[in-house]
Amino acid sequence: MLTLLLMVGLFFFIRASTKDRTEQMEFIATEPEESVFERLQNYFEQRAYKIIDIDGVNNAVTYEGFVPPSGFMAVFLSLLAALGFVCVGLVLALIYPPIGFGFLGICILAPAAGFFYWRRAGRLEKVILQITKATPVTENPAQLITVTAHRDELIQLKQVVPYKLNEA
Repeated sequence: MLTLLLMVGLFFFIRASTKDRTEQMEFIATEPEESVFERLQNYFEQRAYKIIDIDGVNNAVTYEGFVPPSGFMAVFLSLLAALGFVCVGLVLALIYPPIGFGFLGICILAPAAGFFYWRRAGRLEKVILQITKATPVTENPAQLITVTAHRDELIQLKQVVPYKLNEA
């Protein structure tokens, strides 16, 4: 029974590996808006994103780029599936001794997990960049930068840009 529960958990883990993880993050910049936009424009172009939409009313730019699947993750998921199938095969071999280790043949299904990930994980990702005034016009106006993107892209952006994360 425990092995079957673990297999159900493994199935949902493999399925969740392709789930969309779009989040939003806000930064505060003290540079002029043009400088902030130019820096972020260069960053996203280096990451192979292209502008697909400019919204002048909301001062937002939408980028799009293809994010390829990870070869390591495909192999890792296949190995996890193989390990899970070996466990199920061994349990079935103990329950039905006449068939014995013939149940280990289900391990040939393990590459299907990597194939599933490979087919579903590679997709077009959108990044929405919006820059607004965070403070009224003063000597040092601050810019509020709102970025909506995949969680991994936001983590990478946070490490690269010199802007302060908005905790409010």
